[in-house]
Amino acid sequence: MQNLIKGVNYLNVKIHPIAQKSEIKGEMSDGTLKIDIAAIPQQGRANKELINFLSREFKIPTQNISIEQGFTSSRKLVRIVT
Repeated sequence: MQNLIKGVNYLNVKIHPIAQKSEIKGEMSDGTLKIDIAAIPQQGRANKELINFLSREFKIPTQNISIEQGFTSSRKLVRIVT
């Protein structure tokens, strides 16, 4: 998993919604994180769970995490401010 540095970080992620639990499954060859998300991809629920999961995982507030690209795609660019 990638380490965050102080400041603004960007993560490329590929999510798999409707999983049993939210968890990081690994890293692709291009550095993209594969993440299972325990939410359905409707009405922004999977995006919200992704933000909540990353907040818990990196121990930072949810307001410091935003999805910059890929709102309706499984591939997303996530901005994290530490």
